[in-house]
Amino acid sequence: MLEVQELDTRSDALRHQMRTLAEKQQVGEAEQQRQELDDRSRDLRIAVDDLSAEQKRADRDVEQVRTRRERDQGRIDAGQISDPKALERMTHELESLHRRIATLEDEELEVMARLEDAQLDLRQVTEELAGVDQRLEGLRATRDEKLAVLENDLTAVHSEREAIAGGLPEDLLGLYAKLRESKGGVGAAELRRGECGGCRLSLNAADLRDIAGAPEDDVVRCEECQRILVRTPESGL
Repeated sequence: MLEVQELDTRSDALRHQMRTLAEKQQVGEAEQQRQELDDRSRDLRIAVDDLSAEQKRADRDVEQVRTRRERDQGRIDAGQISDPKALERMTHELESLHRRIATLEDEELEVMARLEDAQLDLRQVTEELAGVDQRLEGLRATRDEKLAVLENDLTAVHSEREAIAGGLPEDLLGLYAKLRESKGGVGAAELRRGECGGCRLSLNAADLRDIAGAPEDDVVRCEECQRILVRTPESGL
């Protein structure tokens, strides 16, 4: 019975190790970081696309106004406007076009600056993503390697337990399983020097006498914690 308890305790420890493996937490944190970077990368790609389209529109607007200014200036330079009033109107219009071009060029430069900033941010996030992906690959490989070792150990422990438990009575194993569930994983404990190995309390003299007089195949239990007590040569009986 003690061997089964020891193997169950080892199984519990191995499962705990598998649940709390540091690399599992690190992978989770890295995956969250990657998701955040991926979301930011997506937003930046949208911003770059929008700003690129906005720059094209700004370039087109500037070009259209420049073309109109050059056309009107060409007509004046060629002497095609002979009417003084028409010439005056054309001159005022050219001044207005000059101002409009200056405004559009400022807007164009502002869009270009925003686009360059967005492109720089996107490159930085892309580099960060590549670094996180590389780190994730290493963490996952280490995690999987350690989990594989723990799973192999757990399989070996289960096989050994099945071999030992196969020789024990079913009712004893059933009682042990119920106690293990209600007693923090320890359903059977060694009686050592008059002390229960489960609750660590010493048994009184009367209980020890009763246990000493019980047949070897009787199931004896601790009066304090109700765990199954396993008698050994060191029980102090």
